[in-house]
Amino acid sequence: MAKHFIFYFFCMLSSVISASGQQKTDLTTLVKPNIGSVHSRYFFYTPAAVPFGMAKLAPSTNGSYGNKSGWEAVGYDDRHSSIEGFANFHEFQIGGIVFAPSVGELKTTPGKLDQPQSGYRSSFDKKDEFATSGYYRVKLKDYGILAELTATKRVGFHRYTFPKTDASNLIFDIGHVMGESGPVVDAEVNYDNQCVWGYVVTNPVYVQKYQQGATVKMYFFAEVSKRPKSYGTFKDDAIFEEKKNIRGQGVGLFLRFDTGSDESITIKTGLSYTSVDNARLNFEQEAKGLTFDKAKSEALNTWNNEMGRILVEGGKEEDRVKFYTGLYHALLGRGLASDINGAYPKNDGSVGQIALNAQGKPVHQHYNTDAIWGAFWNLTQLWSIAYPDYYNDWIQSQLLVYRDAGWLGDGIANSKYVSGVGTNFTGLAIAAAYNVGIRNYDTNFAYEAVRKNELESRGRIPGAGKLDVGVFVEKGYSPYIEDNTGSPELLTQGSPFGASHTLEYAFSAAAAAQYAKSLGRDADYKKFLKLSDAWKGLYDPSTKFIRPKDSKGDFIPNFNPYQPWRGFQEGNAWQYTFYVPHVPQDLVKLVGKDLFNQRLDSIFTVSQRNVFGGGTQIDAFAGIESLYNHGNQPNLHISWLFYFSGRPDLSQKWVRAISNEFYGTEPVHGYGYGQDEDQGQLGAWYVLSGIGLFDVRSLTTENPAFQIGAPLFDKITIQLPKALRKNKFTIQVEKEAPDSYYVDQVRLNNKAWIGWQLPFEQLVKGGVMTLNLKSSARGN
Repeated sequence: MAKHFIFYFFCMLSSVISASGQQKTDLTTLVKPNIGSVHSRYFFYTPAAVPFGMAKLAPSTNGSYGNKSGWEAVGYDDRHSSIEGFANFHEFQIGGIVFAPSVGELKTTPGKLDQPQSGYRSSFDKKDEFATSGYYRVKLKDYGILAELTATKRVGFHRYTFPKTDASNLIFDIGHVMGESGPVVDAEVNYDNQCVWGYVVTNPVYVQKYQQGATVKMYFFAEVSKRPKSYGTFKDDAIFEEKKNIRGQGVGLFLRFDTGSDESITIKTGLSYTSVDNARLNFEQEAKGLTFDKAKSEALNTWNNEMGRILVEGGKEEDRVKFYTGLYHALLGRGLASDINGAYPKNDGSVGQIALNAQGKPVHQHYNTDAIWGAFWNLTQLWSIAYPDYYNDWIQSQLLVYRDAGWLGDGIANSKYVSGVGTNFTGLAIAAAYNVGIRNYDTNFAYEAVRKNELESRGRIPGAGKLDVGVFVEKGYSPYIEDNTGSPELLTQGSPFGASHTLEYAFSAAAAAQYAKSLGRDADYKKFLKLSDAWKGLYDPSTKFIRPKDSKGDFIPNFNPYQPWRGFQEGNAWQYTFYVPHVPQDLVKLVGKDLFNQRLDSIFTVSQRNVFGGGTQIDAFAGIESLYNHGNQPNLHISWLFYFSGRPDLSQKWVRAISNEFYGTEPVHGYGYGQDEDQGQLGAWYVLSGIGLFDVRSLTTENPAFQIGAPLFDKITIQLPKALRKNKFTIQVEKEAPDSYYVDQVRLNNKAWIGWQLPFEQLVKGGVMTLNLKSSARGN
């Protein structure tokens, strides 16, 4: 065992030395995946992965318990003290293919969380656990086994170091529920000549809600480094010795070994969503000759390179840990769904083929993705700044589904529609990408998809979301109607969330308007522009709140601005009244600048006492009745709104307070307490605020620009591979005191810069922006 730690040390050492021999910071040492893991979504705790990869390996503490509503925290919880195995797939609505080592009596079910001896799970101590981006290890205390995990894009690597025994076991648990996967429909596992392969078919909750009857399939092909002395299959608790294959719910396979002291057995498993053959191809092309240690080294280097596109220096180490852990989460979600040969799962359950280039490689990749709801205030801006290659791929991936099934998907799991909250902001995300020059796709075809998404209701399928867009286009708003069906996302003549839908669709329309204008679609431009004003019709001057209207056009009675779920999805009128991101200056004018500033500043003053959200309650919805809720998407822009009301100093004050207080470095207090770190969005918000660049309007306006905030660090260098962007952009910070956060002066390339916005084109051109930070705001 000691030799593995020695090798790990040298791998880590080599990862901090560049090809030129110059030493640089090893950013993986700043990534702490256990931060916030007490209340994490299924994708969240997957240390053994590479950015945007398919193989996402992690320990599971409670994944076998399933996920009743399809989205709650499940998989790994830092408070738990036993591990039931190591799952290879972790995506929204996708989970499974569990491997587990054990010693002694063969057990074929995971057992209960608080009774490790009831199954193959094992207890563990936190002191024996280590996790970073790309690598995980833990000592399984009950068995004396050291478990280690790492990955390439589509191949998972497991290394289990056993004690001396004649009863070492490897368990391949394929046919049981895992994480968000939903019930197992079918499964199969096979063994021959040190190879194990098979598949599992599942029925996720959200797939059934939005595309009833569809299923999700996962395939694997694994190679084991040692020949077992015996093997067999199982179905739940029933064991079948010397049987090489089995099919059905609850099935799995086991291998038994004699092992010497500290003897390691490695499993390399190719993964696929299309076939066992493609899982084997992914394995052969990515990992056939790759050792565990080499794969680990490459994974760590990959994370260093990808996170290193934004290099922060100086400031507090705690803030650098928050920053790179947040960036790690932002690069984890929305992973590969296509194989190395370009095969991908189509919406109808068949296998599609992405076009190949002259070298025989896919021209782009396909990805799984949770809904894009709110991601324009964090993920898409981050992609625009540092990952335009992924952003472009993501758009082509979305267009695959549109081409195959006729509608853009709000969220997709193996191309099956999983709309999430029942809206659809994919059109806005595509329009924003086009707006900042990310256009390596059929832009006219993309516009067709965006236009259909924003305007059309005829034949609209549940998975496309925003089923009430027809009445929105007809009436200029979505009426508030009560839901008696239990499926409010599927209503067409309005919505229980009609007011928030109106605000959201108005924002999307504004983005589409800019796209139409750029392509010379004048009639569409005018139509979208008119729809973008829809929010004005819900502004109630008597209360100065956005207020839902019924189907007759009347404001609803008994209006309570604190009440969630009545007109507003996952929020209330206090929160959603500020949801006019495309023209925030118009909202300020309507409310009145003084009242706007007084109200918003008071909201943050009060909310600070409640950790800017749900307090210390571990519940994703704890903050939805509050004045401000940083733990959920609808509020993530409003701390930056003071830039549009003449008080940028107040934005700088409250952004810094949120960064310091909402975000923590503990397993419980990571992203608030019990808040919803949804596909890396909260981490990405911290990244943007940490470098002091954020756009309330999500880069959708005619001249996209960032509001310039106060960075947490002394120096930020944004440098992409030369093939993507030739010049680097550097932000240099000069502080009056270590904790100064008021922007006093801005210089760009050593010339005074007037105003508080940085045009996106300036960032792309490269250069040096110097900020002078003071301890008190100018004029205050």
